[in-house]
Amino acid sequence: MIDIIYEDNHCLIVNKPCNMPMQADSSKDQDLLSALKEYLVQKYHKPGTAYLGLVHRLDRPVGGICIFAKTSKAAGRLSKQISEHHFTKEYLAIVIDNSLAEKGEWHDRLLKDQRTNTTVIDPKGKEAILHYQVLSRQKNLALVKVKLKTGRSHQIRVQFASRHHPLYGDQRYNHDAKKGEQIALWSYKIGFDHPTLREKMTFISIPDDQYPFTLFKEVLACLKEE
Repeated sequence: MIDIIYEDNHCLIVNKPCNMPMQADSSKDQDLLSALKEYLVQKYHKPGTAYLGLVHRLDRPVGGICIFAKTSKAAGRLSKQISEHHFTKEYLAIVIDNSLAEKGEWHDRLLKDQRTNTTVIDPKGKEAILHYQVLSRQKNLALVKVKLKTGRSHQIRVQFASRHHPLYGDQRYNHDAKKGEQIALWSYKIGFDHPTLREKMTFISIPDDQYPFTLFKEVLACLKEE
């Protein structure tokens, strides 16, 4: 059962489960978009299929908050906010500490290799900007809040790994990650102007029971109250 955070006639905001693809892929595993379309068909007794617009994406292993558009008008307006950087996306990540500075803003150029589904820093790539702040430290791990100014493929994972602070459990970019570890990256907050009401809306999701986020329960509890 998908955790529905908010729903109206234009928007559907949910918690994406970890390791669930956003949309159908070659794995044939159950994907979030199809599951939510089926939810709408059943809830509203729709004939055939339901429209649902994929506004932004999360990597398959990443869990947390994401938004879908229930109308084409909403999809277009939300996509425009993203392209014009008016859509706020913040993440929580746990990275290997290695004396990570308390905060910073990183500018890189990232290039996606479609053959290997990996991203590298390359001067020929697209601009990638993020801002981060360390919230707490435990056992050579740092809990960081990350605000994206751009939304490149694997951006957070690559920018931290390239500076020797790879994400805990990242099977692709952390060479010390153990098999079976879950990547510690969570879509924590989104903020946007409602596509029809024009009101500013903000939603928060906290990874309560996922290790190693459980090492930072007190800090996460404070974020939940924001």
